[in-house]
Amino acid sequence: MDIGILKETYVGEARAPLIPLAVGELIREGHRVVIQSEAGAASGFDDQSYREVGAGVVYSAAEVVGRSAMVLKVYPPSESEFERLEEGQVLLSFLHLSHATRRPLELLLRRRVTAIGFEAIEESDGDRPVLTAMSEIAGKLVVPIAAHYLQARQGGKGTLLDGIPGVPPGVVVILGAGVVGTQAALRAAALGAHVIALDRDVTRLRRLDRRAGGRIVTATASRYNIERFVPVADVLVGAVLIRMETTPHVLDEALIRRMRPRSVFLDLSIDQGGCSTTSRPTTIIDPTYVRENVIHFCVPNIPALVPRTATVALSNILLPYLGTLARLGPERALRADRTLGRGFYTHDGRCVDRKIATALDLPYRDPEREPTHELAR
Repeated sequence: MDIGILKETYVGEARAPLIPLAVGELIREGHRVVIQSEAGAASGFDDQSYREVGAGVVYSAAEVVGRSAMVLKVYPPSESEFERLEEGQVLLSFLHLSHATRRPLELLLRRRVTAIGFEAIEESDGDRPVLTAMSEIAGKLVVPIAAHYLQARQGGKGTLLDGIPGVPPGVVVILGAGVVGTQAALRAAALGAHVIALDRDVTRLRRLDRRAGGRIVTATASRYNIERFVPVADVLVGAVLIRMETTPHVLDEALIRRMRPRSVFLDLSIDQGGCSTTSRPTTIIDPTYVRENVIHFCVPNIPALVPRTATVALSNILLPYLGTLARLGPERALRADRTLGRGFYTHDGRCVDRKIATALDLPYRDPEREPTHELAR
């Protein structure tokens, strides 16, 4: 199969989907790979490193798309990038189509593009390996980011999260005890902060409590507890995620207003719409704004802050799935590999994700029951 890798265009996005070693593996299996010049540069992989494993380096996104049956990128495509896709191609990226408008989905269906979201690839036990890796990175970065913006020179209240003898530590409140929330909570607790984690799932809280050795206060995410703990936070972390749905607003202006002046709110749910009515997406280049006297950090691609680690992690996880897809083609891969198959949003002109099809009134195909033909490109 002909595989193309696009250079990222979103502000501050520095990740690439594959490292040269992985590209070389695909080429040794008989596939052809082209990569847009400097697609890996920000994560430490120059064009020559891709040439050395046999990839072709081209200088425009149009050429990558024109020479590829499968197109890879990291950040969700822009409208112009969606428009560039050709009939019957396969697109793999973080797509987050659960809160998309009809327009990109209608284009994917009209051009019979097979769209596979990294975030939707899911194993039988519910783990989403690509998303989990990026969530682990984001969770580990929460504490150093929060500590930075708490500094007075950054506009923060000037609190040292771990305190010193005679001065109590800062309070970190975390909404959601999934992968991101757990990593953030464990790192904050290891630093010495006073950590309070809330989740609706008591099993998650119990698991977090065991891992933290009782150093973290846990509470159910009832409205009462949210309104009780959010106002005392020096750092508030929104790590709310509902699979394949827009994140609900569990916070509003009135509650954010009750937070301590110049405290820090990191909304890590922003790529799914955000968990507060005060949240709006920011970028790595311009990451914060102040609302209700609270510093808001709402960057949707936090792992791009450490692109080398993130790119290697993506490549390690994606390579086996890409090998299966390139070897079998999308129709057979959809049936043969259920983990990969759960990542399919569209295929052969129809939506294969029931939630999205229902929400946007799109034609739906049940991949378990209804066969389709393999499109030749």
